Amino acid sequence: MKIIRTKAELRNLTDSWRRAGESIGVVPTMGALHAGHLSLVERACADNDRVIVTLFVNPKQFNNPEDLAKYPRTEHSDAEKLTPYGVDVLYVPDGSQMYPEGFATTISVTGVSEGLCGGARPGHFDGVATVVTKLFLQCDADRAYFGEKDYQQLQVVIRLAKDLDLKTQIVGCPTIREEDGLAMSSRNLRLTAGPRETAPVIAQVLEDAARAIARGGHVTQILYEAREALLSAGFDTVDYLELRSDPDLQLMTRADRASRLFLAAWIDGVRLIDNVSVAGLTDVGISENQTLAPA
Repeated sequence: MKIIRTKAELRNLTDSWRRAGESIGVVPTMGALHAGHLSLVERACADNDRVIVTLFVNPKQFNNPEDLAKYPRTEHSDAEKLTPYGVDVLYVPDGSQMYPEGFATTISVTGVSEGLCGGARPGHFDGVATVVTKLFLQCDADRAYFGEKDYQQLQVVIRLAKDLDLKTQIVGCPTIREEDGLAMSSRNLRLTAGPRETAPVIAQVLEDAARAIARGGHVTQILYEAREALLSAGFDTVDYLELRSDPDLQLMTRADRASRLFLAAWIDGVRLIDNVSVAGLTDVGISENQTLAPA
């Protein structure tokens, strides 16, 4: 695996791949790789002749400077984790490569970016949309891979690729969970021991609420009880707990069409998000579109 830090060097390499008729997949990340990221890498390697993993902690998608400062930087260990997968390039641009002096363009996606994390984190999805568009172009990607844990982000990226006529196909991949059900996230590393034991409640509460809604329960009451269960378990605050249509993410009060439950809550100073499909639930275990990490 080659580590590349400039877009000029990357472009020279991708041009040679194009001349050879090879397809290119990209997995955009901010590092601190875990099994969820690696599942995207595995899928990308299966689908494409060449694979690029990007590592860039994007300042434009952080509305809280303190959150940006705390985000883990783990390039060396990330590179080691990627080695067994046959990735061709780890692309690690710095700020000057992504946002050179005089940079003045922002990409905004309306509709699916509104509410949920878009409401709680103003400007976040503008930063996401801008950086992923640049990465798609810099990598000359045929396909890009995103996890369903960040489902609103996935829909934002799908919409921008369609609206801007980008050639990059957006591939959504299942959520990967720890053995206790907690959705994998780089933010999980910031949880201390006690809150880490409590955190999986977020997945259980979501699943229970989604099952109750799927069985025809009263949505407002179910969500109220779910919120109270989270606070009683030890979560500090709940940013949102909402039923939204899938994939256009319109707020719903009845599950009368394809829908998902979305949740963001704080514990131990860490903001955790998760979501679950209401229609895709089975009678036991986690939902069909979610995957447990290997033991």
